[in-house]
Amino acid sequence: MANKVTGVYETCLKDGTKSYRASITYKGKHIALGSFSNARLAGRAYTQAQSILEDTSWTLDSYKQGQPLPFEKCVVLINYRDKGLYIPNPIYLEKKFFLYYLSPQQTLIFDIDDLFYYSSHKIMQRGSHLFVADYGSQISILSRYGIRSYAVEGRDYKFANGNSSDLRYENIEILNRYHGVRQYNHRGYLKYKTVIHVRGDFVVGKYNTENEAAIAYNKAVDILRRNGIEKNYMQNYIEDLSASQYADIYTTVKISPKIMKLNMA
Repeated sequence: MANKVTGVYETCLKDGTKSYRASITYKGKHIALGSFSNARLAGRAYTQAQSILEDTSWTLDSYKQGQPLPFEKCVVLINYRDKGLYIPNPIYLEKKFFLYYLSPQQTLIFDIDDLFYYSSHKIMQRGSHLFVADYGSQISILSRYGIRSYAVEGRDYKFANGNSSDLRYENIEILNRYHGVRQYNHRGYLKYKTVIHVRGDFVVGKYNTENEAAIAYNKAVDILRRNGIEKNYMQNYIEDLSASQYADIYTTVKISPKIMKLNMA
């Protein structure tokens, strides 16, 4: 049944409780503003949405806690008003990047190439972990950059400008692509150390190239399994090597004698 308050419609929940939906039409676009417990709150939400869409002086700095519209909806409306593109997630467009607002205090920066994905995938947060729901699974935001779940910032990857909220591709540097491989500097030269965990961390060896270090990890896993240590080790896949090149390195790469002696005892 239509309610007398402009932009507000009375509905009923499944249990019969009355609910009030607010919506507004702007530039031919019908925009749902949310459901509210009473017509007065829904009407205030409509009035606030109208103010945002018609008054360019209304910015995100104007937002205050306790206002009828949630912060995310204010972002959506301001972006539509300023940029002419309706996006259902809290995104504000810039020329070569966009801002994704998790809250008034926390903003992420993405390349414009990621706009399609994040327009249809809502970012959620649990502690410092950022993820989206995709095909029934929780997908880490960092996994889109090839950063594995066990990766440690500063050791396996880093943000070039020091801002961990800047998720543009140019700002993310992958330091270690492979399981158990860590970069280190030796007298001005980049070297690689391979470490594997068996009741504690054991150094497999130190190597001149990343490929050698990654294959050394695989070889260590094979040795441990032959010695009866069955753990869920994920082996490294090295894309830029042929099977014969991989075999040559596997055969010649040296493994610490300590790894050779480890067993179930």
